[in-house]
Amino acid sequence: MQMPRDSFPTDWSPPPVEFLNKPKKAPPAKKGPLEDLEKDPPDPNQKVELASLEELFWNMAGPSQQAGTPEIPSGGSQCYINNLDYLLQEKRMLVEKFSVSLQVISPVHPGETVFLPRRHPLPCFLDSSRLKPHSPLEELFLRSSLPEQLSFLHNGLLSNLYLHAADCPQPLLQWLFQLLTWPPETSSRAFGLLWDLSIDGLFRQPDEDMHFWCPSLQEVKKVFSSLGAYNPALYPQGPFQHSSRVLESEASLDSQDPPQEVALDIKLNYIYRFLILCLLVRPASYTDASILDLMELLCRAGLDVGLCLLPKSDLQQLLLLLLERIQEWPGKLQPLCCALSWVSDHHHNLLALVQFFLDVTPRGRQLRSQLSLVIIARMLGQQESLPFSAEKTQLALLSQQLSLMRPSSLRQCLGIETLPSSLGQYSKASAELDYKVCYLCHSLLTLAGVVVSSQDITPNQWGELQLLCMQLDRHISTHIRESPQAMHRTKLKDLATQTYIRWQDLLAHCQPQGQYFSPWKDI
Repeated sequence: MQMPRDSFPTDWSPPPVEFLNKPKKAPPAKKGPLEDLEKDPPDPNQKVELASLEELFWNMAGPSQQAGTPEIPSGGSQCYINNLDYLLQEKRMLVEKFSVSLQVISPVHPGETVFLPRRHPLPCFLDSSRLKPHSPLEELFLRSSLPEQLSFLHNGLLSNLYLHAADCPQPLLQWLFQLLTWPPETSSRAFGLLWDLSIDGLFRQPDEDMHFWCPSLQEVKKVFSSLGAYNPALYPQGPFQHSSRVLESEASLDSQDPPQEVALDIKLNYIYRFLILCLLVRPASYTDASILDLMELLCRAGLDVGLCLLPKSDLQQLLLLLLERIQEWPGKLQPLCCALSWVSDHHHNLLALVQFFLDVTPRGRQLRSQLSLVIIARMLGQQESLPFSAEKTQLALLSQQLSLMRPSSLRQCLGIETLPSSLGQYSKASAELDYKVCYLCHSLLTLAGVVVSSQDITPNQWGELQLLCMQLDRHISTHIRESPQAMHRTKLKDLATQTYIRWQDLLAHCQPQGQYFSPWKDI
């Protein structure tokens, strides 16, 4: 008895094979040394044979396959395997359904355009009108041109002239400070000589009559302007909103030139280190108003787009010293936070600004907490209604703002403009709006974590922290719906979960004795 066999369709034929159009490489044959130098020209009949083979397969295909398979153009550059345009309609819908969006929440802030790169540094002339030479070599240096004076610096002759002198002229120190904005080969020598002259003057002068030169606020601003910092008063819309003529006059650099992030970082670190030395030697060298302006200037410079991925240890140390040198504290805390909260309009840049300040001192933790609250209130449009009295604690103020950080509320704030009416544009605009909402909520939730971590939680604040945990779970965690097409929601969900666990751990450590803690208790 014969077993029944599966019926085989009579009109079956293999699908068209595109890869047959690509000529296969023949295995290398053993040739002599002379034959290896000569290559056979390609056979012109090879493409014709492959084309006829493809036509043969196509003619053998059934009518159903010819109707269901789209036309495939020849050529390896337009291979239909990796192109959505040549897929069937149902396959295309399947791919689009399970496609993953490339929009993810970046761990690095976008930065601001603060410094415009320059091709050539600005000239720095030494004011020698009031200087009297004490030697023929010094007289030659003072009468020389700028290139010749720079050769004195590069050859080490200035160290022989002024390093062990009784009194170093102040115009020379000012000139060396301005040279910190030049290329690294010049700025490194200028910084080394400026540092040596300043340290040498400390040991040669008595303590009761010590004279140490520190640059003024105007001189620091002049140095930043020489580095390419544009004036916000002249360019309120940013440097790229103006014509190319303005950019050429300000930057003197073509847009195709590579950026000089490393050189800029080296120059800024030289400036930061010398200012640190000035604050250590002369703690009262700057007034409170000058310190606030200087901190705002330094924070703007630290947010430059070319410096986002570079370490900022010198800047953090300088900001920490400036913060400790404020005389009227905490009276200057609120004006400082209000000024720093407007350094940038992007929430991620403001989050990076908060991280410029280390939490190793009480003032640093106090500034981080207060500045985070001000930034959250500004991003939510509640800065005018945010009270800063001592009656309410920072956890109570954060509790008022946390309820406004709900993704649906942020979507209403960001989606004020009318979305497109067409279906395709509406879907794309809605996905873009959803990404912006999650991005903003991620930054705000990180700032909320900074506020809580900067506090010394006591048993008296146990109820406020418990309320924050309830609001976090009620207003944020439960309103995030994860999707394979939106990985930014998953990252926001992870941050909310980690924050909730961290706050629960704080609750367990500061729990009042004799009180049972229940995270599901309705408050």
